[in-house]
Parts: sequence; C-alpha cells; structure tokens
Amino acid sequence: MADRLRIVHCFRSPVGGIFRHVRDLAEAQVAAGHSVGIVCDSTTGGAFEEHLFEQMKGMLALGIHRTPMQRHVGPGDLASAWRTYRIIKELRPDVLHGHGAKGGAYARLFGSLLRVSRSRVARLYSPHGGSLHYDESTVIGKLFFALERFMARFTDYLLFVSDYERRTYRHKVGEPPIPNTLVYN
Repeated sequence: MADRLRIVHCFRSPVGGIFRHVRDLAEAQVAAGHSVGIVCDSTTGGAFEEHLFEQMKGMLALGIHRTPMQRHVGPGDLASAWRTYRIIKELRPDVLHGHGAKGGAYARLFGSLLRVSRSRVARLYSPHGGSLHYDESTVIGKLFFALERFMARFTDYLLFVSDYERRTYRHKVGEPPIPNTLVYN
C-alpha cells in the first residue's frame, strides 16, 4: 500500500472513553493497512486494561509504549515529557494524534519539535473533555482556555468526538482557527 501511514496515538490515562475511542480508531486504521502505535501512562489502569492491551499487542505494528505521566501539571512533567518525546521520535510517526489535555499537549508540542528536524508529521488533537471540564469563570479555567487557543498554532486538525464537545470548545475556547470536524465516537 503506497499510502501506508505510521500513526501514533498519545494519551494519558488508558481507561474509560478515551481508551475505548483509541482502541476503535487503532483497529480501523490497522484494518485500512496502516502501522499504528500507542503511547500512554503506565501508572493508571488495572487488570482489565492490561487484558485489553494484551489483546491489542499483536495488531499494533508500532507497539504499546507505557511511561509514567502524572495527571496534573507539575515538576514531574519535565521527565515525563522527555521520556514521551524520545519514544515518539523513535516511532517516526506520519500522524501523531493526541487525545485529552496531556496527550494533546504532548502530541502538538512533540509533533512541532519533530517538524523542526524535518519530519512531516501531522498533528491531530481530540480534546475528549480534558481542559474543557474547567469552569471558564475561574482563573485556572481562563489559563487552560488561553493555552488551548495558543496551542491551535501547533495543531493541524481538530477532531471532536461529540457535538457537545464541539459546542463546549466553541463556547469556552472560541471558534477553532484550524480545520476541524465532528467524528462521532
């Protein structure tokens, strides 16, 4: 297949809706002939998620890479970011799809760093709630929404998984200045 892509999904917590969504995407992308990999947190999830990873292992040509990622922003993010960047760089993705706040930040920043070294990686982002859960009237909410607006310049495409998510983004962050679409989860 001439258009076989190397697709990497980056997200923090492999539980709940994001993980279900990523598994569905990965399965469809593999069926379409692409090489797919996952980079996510190693400190969340339990036996059920381990079982799901075990089921996926054989189909993901780029593998499953788990590394510690803390939920909230803090000093540990520097080490986590460095580890995650090295993994993603080694995978040489054509498409880097970030899910949620942390996965989205990592995918967009690291995709941009890879572009500096002449990689042509596409930087996709699906909020899945993430920073959208914050109240726009609070200082922390205003900060996160300002960061979302700033990060748009490092995003090639914004993918919403529900109409509610898209409406919330537009209300709290603003109209996206980049191509975006709604792809139901």
